[in-house]
Amino acid sequence: MTQSFDVVVIGGGPGGYEAAIRAAQLGLKVACIEKRVHKGKPALGGTCLNVGCIPSKALLDSTHKYHDAAHEFAAHGIKIDKVSFDVKTMQARKDTVVGNLTGGVAQLFKGHNITWLQGTGKLLAGKKVEFTPLEGAVETIDAQNVILAAGSVPVNIPVAQLVEDVIVDSTGALEFQDVPKRLGVIGAGVIGLELGSVWKRLGAEVVVLEAVDAFLPACDKAIAKEAQKILTKQGLDIRLGARVTGTEAKGKNVTVKYTDKDGEHSEVFDKLIVAVGRRPFTDGLLAADSGITLDERRFVHVDNQCRTSVPGVYAIGDLVRGPMLAHKAMEEGMMVAELIGGHHAQVNYDTIIGVIYTHPEIAWVGQTEEQAKAEGIEVKTGQFAFAVNGRALAAADTAGFVKFVADAKTDRLLGMHVIGPNAGDIVHQGMISLEFGASVEDLQLMTFAHPTLSEVVHEAALSVDGRAIHAIQRKKK
Repeated sequence: MTQSFDVVVIGGGPGGYEAAIRAAQLGLKVACIEKRVHKGKPALGGTCLNVGCIPSKALLDSTHKYHDAAHEFAAHGIKIDKVSFDVKTMQARKDTVVGNLTGGVAQLFKGHNITWLQGTGKLLAGKKVEFTPLEGAVETIDAQNVILAAGSVPVNIPVAQLVEDVIVDSTGALEFQDVPKRLGVIGAGVIGLELGSVWKRLGAEVVVLEAVDAFLPACDKAIAKEAQKILTKQGLDIRLGARVTGTEAKGKNVTVKYTDKDGEHSEVFDKLIVAVGRRPFTDGLLAADSGITLDERRFVHVDNQCRTSVPGVYAIGDLVRGPMLAHKAMEEGMMVAELIGGHHAQVNYDTIIGVIYTHPEIAWVGQTEEQAKAEGIEVKTGQFAFAVNGRALAAADTAGFVKFVADAKTDRLLGMHVIGPNAGDIVHQGMISLEFGASVEDLQLMTFAHPTLSEVVHEAALSVDGRAIHAIQRKKK
């Protein structure tokens, strides 16, 4: 007998599993198809929980703690002789964190009576789904609604084909069992900088090759400039305008050839990470007669509420336009579930936060100064450093600053940009302000607890009008 569901979700990553849970909460009969097998076991959670956001943060946290113990604790009067680390223990802890979270999603599915179909799904014509289980015979499923949430995969480039344990993508870079003496990273984006930071803290010499001449071009220029300065000081060798032209793996080494403004160069590394971005995973997802429209980059074409060209079929997350971020996928999944359930919902794409989990963290929401000016908006800006913040000084974590961008005529907040301790959390104050259409004056009139890092947010808002208390600045007219 053919199985039938109100909603079939293809993909059990953050967007897919949240869509499935919300749809089930709304009383719909839901199935979620997920093919991933991680460490020998079927696993929900997609790239993020298994080989992306969560494991990378676990390693970032472990290596940061080691770095502090080895280099920073003495300033606090804490003396530790012969600090050492064990990569295998770090990896085991990371795997435990991943297992706890993915297992938690499986329990949520069970608690919400969601059918987890372990295998692959393909959308056919007429909102039918072909399900190929990990074990067993292929079957066709009837669906009233289908949510495509297959996610993305790392981009591979012809000049740096993957070679097991030598030339790796982001997934492979999370599985190193030893610290490479010399590590090459192709790509100075979010993934490249985070992974480079992990292994640099444990003693690797890290060279980052970025083809673009600008560092973090999507960030506010002031933030990008500060980030490059800080990360370079930490020991990351960041080479801009360096276009890789070829690689050759021999034994346990890889030779990388690249060109820049000074000509051709060659470097030898123990390992090479290819971190040049991700692409939507539409391979085998759609039958030729499914009716779904793809653009030239293989993204699924959707409207502002994630409807595809086929009524009753939606696509979310990394499959569609916009930043490839887990939280963006989650909100789209919730929105689509609400729409299917007959409710009103909309994602505000103007308040999607971006975070880079280096140390210090880098985070932003809304428009950069450059973007606002390009739209012809007369802007006013203000920024304030963590260097004079009492809480930051007490913690000896003072790098970076908070910057606000506002409309000079209306005082309305346009963007918030942070580089500094806990930037990924602090930036949410800007996101909430943008959601409620706040002005800079609204932030100026609020009382921020003392001593906290968030006082830098208050001072940055005051500085927009030349009113920062803990800085000498001329009042702006």
